[in-house]
Amino acid sequence: MDVTDTAAVRARLEAALAELDAGDDRGQSGQETVALDQQAMGRLSRQDALLSQSMARATQARRDAERRRLTAALARLEEGEYGYCEDCGEPIAPKRLDLDPAATRCVSCAAG
Repeated sequence: MDVTDTAAVRARLEAALAELDAGDDRGQSGQETVALDQQAMGRLSRQDALLSQSMARATQARRDAERRRLTAALARLEEGEYGYCEDCGEPIAPKRLDLDPAATRCVSCAAG
């Protein structure tokens, strides 16, 4: 992988991380503790709020997992190991990396 490709991949990975950070900022309010005051909020409204809180936490967990994948891809890029399958060591197809720049396995190993 030449320097131009490396710079483009780095920019793409960093842009994806920035997008996750922006999502974190938007999702913080949905994870706040739901008040127990039955006078201020009816039982069904509270259940809706608890469901929304649960969904916000699940979304945050998915963002955290994706952040770990992207950070690991940046580390592989720094080490010169980016674009190679972690199982068989063969190059990962460029189209696969276009679809998922944090992919760690080639199509054959991922399918098996």
